[in-house]
Amino acid sequence: MTVSSTAINTLLLFGFLSFSHTSIAHNNKFRVATFNVSIEATNYIERKDVANDPSRASVVKALLTNGGHPQINNIAEIIQRTRPDILLLNEFDYISDPRQGIEQFINNYLNVSQNSQPSIDYPYYYIAASNTGVASPYDFDNDGSRTGVAGDAYGFGYYPGQYAMALLSRYPIQHAQVRSLQTFRWKDMPGALQPINEDATPWYSNEEWDHIRLSSKSHWDIPVETPDGVIRIIAAHPTPPSFDGPEDRNGKRNHDEIRLISDYLSNEPYLYDDNGVTGGLKPDSRFVVLGDLNSSPDEGDSIKSAINGLLSHPLVNSDCVPTTKAGQDLRPDNAFSSQHTAMWGLRVDYVLPSQQGLQVQQCGLFWPTKDDPLHKLVSTRQTSSDHRLVWVDLFIK
Repeated sequence: MTVSSTAINTLLLFGFLSFSHTSIAHNNKFRVATFNVSIEATNYIERKDVANDPSRASVVKALLTNGGHPQINNIAEIIQRTRPDILLLNEFDYISDPRQGIEQFINNYLNVSQNSQPSIDYPYYYIAASNTGVASPYDFDNDGSRTGVAGDAYGFGYYPGQYAMALLSRYPIQHAQVRSLQTFRWKDMPGALQPINEDATPWYSNEEWDHIRLSSKSHWDIPVETPDGVIRIIAAHPTPPSFDGPEDRNGKRNHDEIRLISDYLSNEPYLYDDNGVTGGLKPDSRFVVLGDLNSSPDEGDSIKSAINGLLSHPLVNSDCVPTTKAGQDLRPDNAFSSQHTAMWGLRVDYVLPSQQGLQVQQCGLFWPTKDDPLHKLVSTRQTSSDHRLVWVDLFIK
């Protein structure tokens, strides 16, 4: 699971990489980032074609294998300019053979200089199956048909692995110690927010509620060996709290997916992973929560108690909030626009380190202003992504 290494050059921080700063003295700084890259089929072909074309799952595979796609080139350039040491990719299609998926992205895009930028290499990575597009025998969306895909899949998707995740790392990953909660059942969360119809009946039948999984993609706990010690990457991508009705099934699922992260940090005993191991994160662990959590603490339609609970969790350091002038320029009348991480508004992408064992130096996001020549990398969704790469620089205490 390794590819050839190239030297990692030092990044000069320009004005569009806005950040908060605290001066400290340590030897080994490392950058941790999250980036929703939209490298999934509906970003490249019409959604109706993805829904009907049996070859849809091969769209991304072909783009990664061939190399040179302008949108993916721009994504690679953003990564080369920000140079994270550990990077979570959200909405990166899961291709079970890494030689046809993640390794092609590394070899054909990241290892290739984009617009004269130094190439970047990630010798280590983690990929795993996602609930998205995994067929179920149920009519989860209550539209009267059991298609097994889209709204009837265990996580919304037109094919298995759509909208999945991948973790890239310059440092070794302890694969044998990875934990995944992909198959954790929603009903097994105490106090789960079960969707209820307007007539007070449950949205899901008893059988469906017994089997629906909580994670729309997966929840991962990945130990990474940095030069100064192990940190655990807690990765997730909860469902958007929309595309539903009065029952608010996606809003409630988003809430409980985020709550699952908080409960995992608190080592709640009700939790179990895909191997049947119970409990959550071991006490005194260094960790970083990463992902597009699809929830803002101040705006939008999500149930905000979950994201605010995570941000105020006693083990989480949420003090460094990335800000950008570009977001503020886009929505000058919005009091929170400087904190937005997506071009359509809202702060939804997070890098949250542990209070214990980690020291934050600075944080920021890649969002050049309109008068910056590099704005061309983020000018539209089709240019790269509708999300911005968010990063935090850390030292291990």
